[in-house]
Amino acid sequence: MSIKPLVFLLFLMVFPHKSYSQSVTNLKEINKVWSAFYKAFDSLDYKPMAVIHSKKLIRISGGKNIIDYDTYINNYKSKFHNARKKKQTSKISLRFFERINNDSIASERGFYKLIRNKNKANQQTYYGQFHVILKKENRVWKISMDYDSDEGNSITEKQYLQAYGITDYYKFIK
Repeated sequence: MSIKPLVFLLFLMVFPHKSYSQSVTNLKEINKVWSAFYKAFDSLDYKPMAVIHSKKLIRISGGKNIIDYDTYINNYKSKFHNARKKKQTSKISLRFFERINNDSIASERGFYKLIRNKNKANQQTYYGQFHVILKKENRVWKISMDYDSDEGNSITEKQYLQAYGITDYYKFIK
């Protein structure tokens, strides 16, 4: 055996291979974050939001302001509390046009649909576009950057439906 294969083997032993490609496994793990996100809206409980977001969160809302983790979580605590008092409901869903990931960081872009007071006389539906960066913290995916905008109320149901569903994993694996 020549020296080159031995050096390569030694290199692999010293520097274990880390996957830098997208995987269905990563998408399924990331979807656990989205499941908790959905749960927070469905139950109007801010606690799942507190768990899935990094304490180092950068939140950019509507392209208008930047806030930190504490402000973001406290805003949801207040919003959800007020919605429960008014007996409102909230249902959010996401569809994606881009999902990029490796074993430690992910970028997810898509459209959201938020329905307030579903099947009630005062039902309201909102659409917007989002871009989220997730990073692993202690082997757990956390949202570290969250940007959304309604793009001047230009996002439509058609755009939302043209994006891919949350379990359309193979649309994003190359």
